[in-house]
This record gives sequence, C-alpha cells and structure tokens, in this order.
Amino acid sequence: MNALPAFETPKLAEAVEALAPSEIDALPFGATLLDASNIIRIRNKTEAETSGLKDTSTVGRLYFVDVAPCLNNGYFKGKIEKARQNGTLDITFTFVGDFSDSDRELTVRAQSARDGGTWIFIRRS
Repeated sequence: MNALPAFETPKLAEAVEALAPSEIDALPFGATLLDASNIIRIRNKTEAETSGLKDTSTVGRLYFVDVAPCLNNGYFKGKIEKARQNGTLDITFTFVGDFSDSDRELTVRAQSARDGGTWIFIRRS
C-alpha cells in the first residue's frame, strides 16, 4: 500500500483517484464521489463509519436527497453548486452538524473529479 494522501494534500481529488478502492477505504477522513447528477459512485468506509450513517447501500443513491438531505441547503450544497458553476471546483469550508452529532464541526473539501463529478472530503473534529 502506498502512503495515503493527507486531508491537506494539494490536488487531493487527483491523489485519491490514483488509489485502489481498499486505499480509499483506509483514508482517515470521509471521501465520497458524486457523479454530475449528485449520485454517489464511491463512499469510503471511513465516511460510512464516522458519519453515523453506516448503511453501505448508499452507492447509486442521490446524495443530497436520499443520503444527506440535511446538507441540501444553501450553505453546504449551495457552496458546491456555486463553485461548480464558476469552473473547476476546489473549495474548503467548515460546517457544523452531522448525522450522529449536530454540534460537531466538520471541515469539508470539495474538488472536481476527472469525470465531471465532485469529490466531497469530510474531516470531523
């Protein structure tokens, strides 16, 4: 197994896309790949375990409708959509709230995927 990229790695999406599925699962932060229609294509084990939503059948479902409707708001989804409209997506922001702990602060990185989708990386403090 190669050294895994850190949450702060420049061009994190590119680094993660070069990993094997088992390596993506081993990342110490959440990693979710959405296609251009916001359908989940990859959701790593860390995200499943730390989000409080351990259901592994989330791949193939709409992220902001079926899996994380609490993030379907102007602050979270809105930031990502606005950055997408402006071109290459590469933003970092904080968000308070999570499935299992509504007071937990999350650091979110959203970056463009090579296939036109979006990677959402979440580190929980």
